[in-house]
Amino acid sequence: MLCACILLAGACDDDDESSPQLTGDTKTYTLNSVSDPAISGTVTFAERDDDQIVITIELDGTQPGVSHPAHIHMNTAAEGGGIILDLTSVDGATGMSETIVSALNDGSVVSYDDLLSLNGHVNVHESAANLSTLIAQGDIGKNELTGDRKEYTLQEVEGSGVSGTAVFERRVSDFTLVTLQLTGTQSGGDHPAHIHNNDAAMGGGIAIDLSNVNGDTGLSVTHIEAMNDGTPIMYDQLVTFNGHINVHLSPSQLATVVARGNVGANAGE
Repeated sequence: MLCACILLAGACDDDDESSPQLTGDTKTYTLNSVSDPAISGTVTFAERDDDQIVITIELDGTQPGVSHPAHIHMNTAAEGGGIILDLTSVDGATGMSETIVSALNDGSVVSYDDLLSLNGHVNVHESAANLSTLIAQGDIGKNELTGDRKEYTLQEVEGSGVSGTAVFERRVSDFTLVTLQLTGTQSGGDHPAHIHNNDAAMGGGIAIDLSNVNGDTGLSVTHIEAMNDGTPIMYDQLVTFNGHINVHLSPSQLATVVARGNVGANAGE
């Protein structure tokens, strides 16, 4: 009986060793709140020794009885893009989702290293019936933010009551996420915004279009890789750019500026 037990134990050890194992290489990205400030979390990629990847979403603030579809999309969250990989829906009771993948939806083989350099973002939706509402979102791969950032003040113009900040953040790709956050905007408003040449006192033509500021939220987010004329511009060039930002009253009233601030080389320390 002793020999049989030893042989059986050996067989079990062999089975354990032959099953897929995690290599220890992992990467975690932040999933930020979108429609519900109580919900946020992370998505983690973990490499396995069988060339598959375990993708785990962990959210706080979800509720039992709800299933939240999740996907990896193309491009940055600011740009948006089509679904390239379906993920297991997040269980509202646990806030968890686990997906094991080796290929994208189109059948293209994808490795752990491929995901770490992907031009993509993760969206988690409210429900299958309401995919247009996001509860959590985060950039992944080369779109991840590095932590390098510059913040500039946008001051009200001629008593508009609108002011705020512009934040430039470096991505792993060395491109830039520009976020305008304003207070004093009005519900239903739509405020065009641009980076202009020269400082605010001198004025100058539009160099880079920014996403319009939403009057309801005071928010504008823009992914920047190039100037309007097609000239590539990286984060280090943008934070030393000879420019300023103008935020306008409306698309039909571009002559009226409601907030303005120097950026790059023109901003005071």
